[in-house]
Amino acid sequence: MTMSELSPDLRLLEAILFASAEPMTTDMLVKQLPPDVNVLELLCDLKAIYAPRGVTLVETEGYWSFRTAPDLAGRMKITRAPRRKLPRAASEVLAIIAYHQPVTRAEIESIRGVETSKGTLDILLELGWVRPGQRRETPGRPLTWRTTQDFLSHFNLETLNDLPGLDELKASGLLDARPVLSNLPREPGDATIDDTRSDEDEVFAAWTEMDISAEDVKVGAS
Repeated sequence: MTMSELSPDLRLLEAILFASAEPMTTDMLVKQLPPDVNVLELLCDLKAIYAPRGVTLVETEGYWSFRTAPDLAGRMKITRAPRRKLPRAASEVLAIIAYHQPVTRAEIESIRGVETSKGTLDILLELGWVRPGQRRETPGRPLTWRTTQDFLSHFNLETLNDLPGLDELKASGLLDARPVLSNLPREPGDATIDDTRSDEDEVFAAWTEMDISAEDVKVGAS
């Protein structure tokens, strides 16, 4: 069987195993697939398909996962940087840029209700998640900010249209538990300014409650 001949169920099984951060048991996989599917048979088929490839499907004490082919393991190296939780201010600024872009720094501060410290945008620039956009044709020609392709890739989005909306955030329960931005702890250097937040900003207020972390992982041949 070639990769182009995979059945829909086999492709689904393959996707589930690739997407899982941890090895999965046969029983766990059974719950993810239609009830009439012979999961063990599909696992054997998938194992045979991947046997000659760079990654193989292995079973270890009843748990299934994709691993680097044994003959290649000694030639691979992985460099992993510590996982970093974004500061609250950076999460807020990133969410505002994502939902309101192109947006100027003054507009970001107006929406947040605080002045933005210098290091906040620096963090997002270092991660490669935001970039300068065009200047506004207004007095002072202020610079605008946009998200990048790396931002879309990190959050597994094909386009900005895939950002979660009000309905999705309400369904996840995030909107019900969201704090009001003006009551959030501020980063050092943030100075409060007088402004109010519109209802439409509920979306990014809830979005900042998600687990927004950065982790750099590089895999290559040694």
